[in-house]
Amino acid sequence: MNIIILGVGRVGESVAENLVSECNDITVIDTNPVRVRELQDRLDLRGVVGNGIQPSVLQEAGAADADMLIACSPLDETNLVTCKIGHDLYNIPTTIARVRSPEFVDGGPLMGRSGFAVDRVICPEASLTRYIRKLIEYPEALQVVEFAQGRVCLLAVRAVLGAPLVGHAIKDLKAMIGEAELRIVSIYRRESEAPDRLIACTGETRVEPGDEVFVLAPTGDVRPVLHLLRRRDRPVKRVMIAGGGRVGLRLARLLQAEYRVKVIEHDAQRCQYLATQLSAGTLVLQGDSTDEDLLEEENVRDVDLFLALTNDDEDNIMSCLLAKRMGARRVLALINRKSYADLVQGTEIDIALSPAQAVIGELLAYVRRGDVEAVHSLRRGAAEALEAVARGDAKSSKVVGRRIEQIALPRGAQIGAIVRGLPEDGVPAEEAEAQRRDARVLIAHHDTVIEANDHVVIFLPSKRDVREIERLFQVSATFF
Repeated sequence: MNIIILGVGRVGESVAENLVSECNDITVIDTNPVRVRELQDRLDLRGVVGNGIQPSVLQEAGAADADMLIACSPLDETNLVTCKIGHDLYNIPTTIARVRSPEFVDGGPLMGRSGFAVDRVICPEASLTRYIRKLIEYPEALQVVEFAQGRVCLLAVRAVLGAPLVGHAIKDLKAMIGEAELRIVSIYRRESEAPDRLIACTGETRVEPGDEVFVLAPTGDVRPVLHLLRRRDRPVKRVMIAGGGRVGLRLARLLQAEYRVKVIEHDAQRCQYLATQLSAGTLVLQGDSTDEDLLEEENVRDVDLFLALTNDDEDNIMSCLLAKRMGARRVLALINRKSYADLVQGTEIDIALSPAQAVIGELLAYVRRGDVEAVHSLRRGAAEALEAVARGDAKSSKVVGRRIEQIALPRGAQIGAIVRGLPEDGVPAEEAEAQRRDARVLIAHHDTVIEANDHVVIFLPSKRDVREIERLFQVSATFF
């Protein structure tokens, strides 16, 4: 696929890294020649220096032959205008724009072909807020992502000593879960001074303390699943946010009605603005989140979740380590550098979250071939989970009408769940809602047969196998 990426800041660079690794032809555009040159030297891509709103720059980048334009420069107006020019002058089939303003939303009249011609709006701050909100809802989890219109959840959980399943084999699950359903699709085990090791999941595999376990389950069964691996943590009630920038403000607005929220921001003028945007019950503090005296004074020891969301990776890491040492029950650090995130994840810092990884899945769903509904990047981009729709029949499809054990999956890949009966596009709203209520979630077993229009959730421990999965779900030319 020929893809043009406008803007190679943190998000654009991460998008380029992910897409280059999947054998796409990538061209990046940026006004900073040093940044373009550095990216060209590091990745197998082409760089163009210039402003994307100029047709000549898009022409030089190969817009006439492009399949997709991803505009993620820092300015909303640049991204919107570039998408408009790319569509109107060069007929680029798919345009995606990074837009921070809440005035521009997916499906709005301004985004249509008669407007800015944007097929999908991506807002990293909104994606991060939704991501963190799920972690607050399920404090035992390291990651929570949804598939099949919210019917299925994939959870990453750190197993702890004393939990019911820890020390037992996977085959013992059935006796423990009662009527709940789940499937363990992957286990990563810590090795001393070495990367986490992927453990093959068979009936004889035992879950050990410290394992990072990936579990697929119907959304209604998430609570009992978490209890098997962690014993339930107490609900989150008190939240402290370090950093009152875009992400911090969005999250505080979302949480202030349900939780006791404190926001620490070092800039006095920004503090005044935050105070006007948040409710009277939300406390805004001017200060340094790495100030031990300030954290002590604000009773960080009583905080259920401490979130370091500033733009400085080092400050986020240090404030989280300090808050944890002083008694905060759980800490999350926003970290832009992937090497930092890999280094601190699973140490005293419970969760290291990359802003770019929180949005990359939304972009990947457009890049994937075959009928892919959703994609989520896992383990900071090393693994992936995707939702593909089985189309065709037994003659034209490699999956329809076949038992899971008959499907040639890549090594380590697992089909974890199947959702049957979800409405197709174009179904009237009332009928679609009725179908959605009646849809069934099937936890996959070796003899489960995949039917046409099933939504199949697949875990991939290596992104290198993505193309093989896409080929499996592409119907042949005999299907009409």
